[in-house]
Amino acid sequence: MVTKKSNSAPHGRRYGAPRDNALAHSVRKPIHRKTESQAHTPKEEPVRFVALGGLEEIGRNMMFLEYKDEIIIIDAGLQFAEEGTPGVDYIIPNVSYLEKNKKNIKAFIITHAHYDHIGAIPHIMDKIGNPPIYATNLTKEIVLKRQEDYPLAPKPRFQLVKSGETYQFGKYFSATFFDVVHNIPEGIGIIFRTPVGNIVHPGEFKFDYDHEGKPRGLHIWEQVGKEGINVLMLDSTGAEVPGFSLSERIVEAELEKIFLTAKGRILVGSFASLIDRLGEVIKIAEKLGRKVAISGLSMKTNIQIAQNLGYLKFKKDTIISLDEINKHPDNKLILLCTGAQGEAKGSFMRIANGEHKQIRMKEGDTVVLSSSVVPGNERSVQNLKDNLARRGALVFHHKMLDIHSSGHAPQGELSEVMRLIKPKNFLPIHGYYFMRWRNARLAQEVLGLKPENTILADNGNVVNIYSDCTMVSKEQIQSDYVMVDGLGVGDVGEVVLRDRITLSQEGMLVIITTLSKQDGKILKNPDIISRGFIYLKENQEMLDEMRKKIRNTITHIPNRADLDSDYLKTVIREQISSFIFNKTKRRPMILPVIIEV
Repeated sequence: MVTKKSNSAPHGRRYGAPRDNALAHSVRKPIHRKTESQAHTPKEEPVRFVALGGLEEIGRNMMFLEYKDEIIIIDAGLQFAEEGTPGVDYIIPNVSYLEKNKKNIKAFIITHAHYDHIGAIPHIMDKIGNPPIYATNLTKEIVLKRQEDYPLAPKPRFQLVKSGETYQFGKYFSATFFDVVHNIPEGIGIIFRTPVGNIVHPGEFKFDYDHEGKPRGLHIWEQVGKEGINVLMLDSTGAEVPGFSLSERIVEAELEKIFLTAKGRILVGSFASLIDRLGEVIKIAEKLGRKVAISGLSMKTNIQIAQNLGYLKFKKDTIISLDEINKHPDNKLILLCTGAQGEAKGSFMRIANGEHKQIRMKEGDTVVLSSSVVPGNERSVQNLKDNLARRGALVFHHKMLDIHSSGHAPQGELSEVMRLIKPKNFLPIHGYYFMRWRNARLAQEVLGLKPENTILADNGNVVNIYSDCTMVSKEQIQSDYVMVDGLGVGDVGEVVLRDRITLSQEGMLVIITTLSKQDGKILKNPDIISRGFIYLKENQEMLDEMRKKIRNTITHIPNRADLDSDYLKTVIREQISSFIFNKTKRRPMILPVIIEV
């Protein structure tokens, strides 16, 4: 049973913080993880916090709160594949615990519509019982549009929420929503009202500044702080970055300067979900009399949704199709493209490689990469910039000019939120361990919190939240990777990944041995096929030694005609693997094949 309440809690669109970077305290104590074995066990039952992803990586954000027989889920995102996951499309959280307890799930809240917070939804909703999703209108529309690619997934059930509204979930949880500024509209923060006190999850945010550099909406955070907060969670992605966010007004001005000096076409690369930035580019295009064409279905879809909801406003004839770009002079065109992270299938990489059907790079094209580099994508982005420059493009990126502002609050803004909310306990979320460690140190410095009040948890850890203390328990919830590979979800595990890595690094060797069914004798010289290991024509001597080794190995096995073929394969694999390693110090994948005639 969910009850909507009227509430005079925090509301409003935008807010910021004064540019005062002085730290309130300078506490230099080591951070450590306090467990229940190190403290008294409180009499009350705790609210349990568990992250199924997002605490040891960038992406795959998903967590939940649990009290007795009630669970509230926050976000369900994807993580893009990395070097250790070859061939995988992306990675999603493991929801096995939630699947076992799906009858207890009372609500599923989405903080904003970035894929690292919504990307897992089509893959998990049937497993967790398709609970009601609480989200803003833009988030709802983006989720529903992506859902069209998964016709067999259950249709999500939405409850639209707005800033200032409070909803009751079951007996024990209620939540008040408040607006936050991110780089996509309609981001929301949440005050959870629980039996052990108020818990704040502000989603991902940054501060917004007016044209004079003054913060907007500081009262929002002040009102949240007046609620009396037991635990504050804060995004740690920007915790290593000093200072304050770059104003979008500055980014817009820098983009306009580049556009004014461009002689030919302008190609702008950004995230498909960075709707505010895409809107800025379209606004400048109209001001300069340029038409805009969009390359990338996700970007085109998001712009259309944002326009339908009134977040983007532009003239009907401003946007043209890619088929029309040759009808307009180069100095009257701006092309908005996906793939600024160097994704192999993204528009920009296909353009850079000369594989795009409609866009060919021209000498004198101006390329603007208006996005930061997601950790892990450094090499692919470098390859993208190299290939664009080789084709004659004039390339600008965020390290050269102020053409991108992160959506994640840096230290100055994190500190200000801590001061205004004044929590009793601090739980850094979202980011690698070092990012969260730095965020925890910041809370100690700014608030004077003791180490035991700044909780560093990892994915799968159960954090018990009491009214008078918060600590990591010994319990562990399953939170390993679930790989999405083509149509397969979860069928690529550690063994498959290990094989893929071995194949990519060491190659493979197939050994085909033909034996007599009657007496197990070798009927012909073993055939050897190499892929990615050695070039056979240049290694005849090694091949002859391997064949001799195989013959000797099989000949000396007693009663081999009665032996299982799997045993023979194992013996061949072990013997040849040892032989190859002694010869080459390499360990290719060895696949023995036994043919009985």
